Amino acid sequence: MAAPAHGGLSPAPRLLPLGDAAWTVEFGAAIDAALHARVLALEAAVRAAQASGAPPWDAVQDVVPTLRSLTVHYDPLAGDGLALGQALLQLAQQAGAAPPRGRRWTLPACFDAALAPDLAALAARQGLSSAEVVEQLLSMELRVYQIGFMPGFPYMGGVPPALQVPRLPTPRKAVPAGSIALAGAMAAVYPWESPGGWHLVGRTPAPLWDLRRDPPALLASGDAVRWRAIDAAEYERLRQAAQRGALDVAAWCETPAEAAA
Repeated sequence: MAAPAHGGLSPAPRLLPLGDAAWTVEFGAAIDAALHARVLALEAAVRAAQASGAPPWDAVQDVVPTLRSLTVHYDPLAGDGLALGQALLQLAQQAGAAPPRGRRWTLPACFDAALAPDLAALAARQGLSSAEVVEQLLSMELRVYQIGFMPGFPYMGGVPPALQVPRLPTPRKAVPAGSIALAGAMAAVYPWESPGGWHLVGRTPAPLWDLRRDPPALLASGDAVRWRAIDAAEYERLRQAAQRGALDVAAWCETPAEAAA
């Protein structure tokens, strides 16, 4: 079900059923900041409506933003799912496009060859030196579009065209935790060791997922991320501190969570 474009925003949002206990509002097929701003605007509006406790929003159980859509999970025994769908579509027409919101992070990153196994090959492929690739990595600001693939895994946009490369033809069986990775127009960080087919260009000691935190995920949709270069010795010191739970990750956040809400 699609709604007419509202307020000059296009394409029009589409309402899609996701089983019998969730609705997805889709804003388009592209991956870009404008569509994601609409996702964030609707997320904020749905959370505000949920907090009111009024029907049909009292049935909402979870709200999940993605790159280009918002999924709302609800209890079908606690409310009218069809009414919730209609209310969602109407809210999507009214929500507009909020400016990017979220926290701003400057995270440490090491680009030593031992921790960046694809850096030299990516640089050669793009006609750059490794130092030029690192310079671009340090100058770009990434925007977290969604958390997915595994808990805490951030899909981030903002990779410049000069660093956009396809996935590896053969994925690795094991990508080390903290690996900074590139594929297409996206960047990511692997929260823990797992298979993966992205190009590994550095590593961060920042713990992307830690059950000792609330919430466990360091990053959230709408956050902005920049890198600060560190050497291998500093990387190892911070990595060991993270394992002990002795890192103050809040020191890397320029905007406190309460101010970004």
